[in-house]
Amino acid sequence: MGNRANVDERAPEVVVAGQVGRDLVLHVPELPPPHGSAEVGRRQEMLGGKGANIAVALAQLSAAVSLIGVVGDDRVADDVLARAQADGIDTRCVVRRPGAETGLIVELLTEDGHWRYLEHLPEKLTEDDIQAAAPTLTAASSVVVQLQQPSDAALAAARMANGRVVLDGAPADNTRALLASADVLRVDQREGELLTGYQLDSAEAALRAGRELLDQGPSLVVLEAGQDGNAFVWPDGEVVLPLTGGRPVDTTGGGDAMVAALTFALTRGAGPHKAAALAVAASGATVARPGGRPDLAAGELAPHLAELARS
Repeated sequence: MGNRANVDERAPEVVVAGQVGRDLVLHVPELPPPHGSAEVGRRQEMLGGKGANIAVALAQLSAAVSLIGVVGDDRVADDVLARAQADGIDTRCVVRRPGAETGLIVELLTEDGHWRYLEHLPEKLTEDDIQAAAPTLTAASSVVVQLQQPSDAALAAARMANGRVVLDGAPADNTRALLASADVLRVDQREGELLTGYQLDSAEAALRAGRELLDQGPSLVVLEAGQDGNAFVWPDGEVVLPLTGGRPVDTTGGGDAMVAALTFALTRGAGPHKAAALAVAASGATVARPGGRPDLAAGELAPHLAELARS
């Protein structure tokens, strides 16, 4: 399917299990009132879904990455898979569900940087899909499990992995089993509050929550800490790193870039502190541009890493 010329044929360093679809970003000055309309100043169409965004970011960082997800049996899937392959992503484990439609995410982005999503994601990963991808999953050094998938499929992927397991998001159920299977957990502020019951609006609160989550399985926990930035907690250390880059243009994709860069750094042997810095820099570079698609070229990351070094 499509052109595989740019796909890295090495055994995958990282496998990502998560959403795959098409993103449509509509730039509007403001949302219209009921029965009103708004002129779209700009539109962007791109490969999307959190799983695909994470895989794109990993490929940009030079990782050999495979994607596990579900698309439909339609022309949109042809385009989505071709775009993923052009980004250097191995899509052989992306399932084309007969008779199904490929997922669509419409983002309404207003001039003040606020976004609203309209999502049509009819197909989810199943345990059978995960089982079919077993040879790829078991060969990877790291496996990212994006938790907007059914928990039974997510748990199957986590348990099947031989390498590092990175959970992105808060489990809706099977929480104990998923956390017990994880080496790394990353959650945004809302997800962290749902998972822990704490209000994570400060570095102190995020660090406390992170220390408690370490007892449930992960050896590295990353929590968004409101305007204080992001807290990284591991058994013998912790660090809070500030946000970089000033006021964001669009926060879509910031978390995806963060978990991708964190996973990449850990997979390549970096310690928690160095991995944390790359993760925050990747997030800062991504939210400085509209749409969820990352651009993690060295030149884009450098000013954010320099800002962290000065902080």
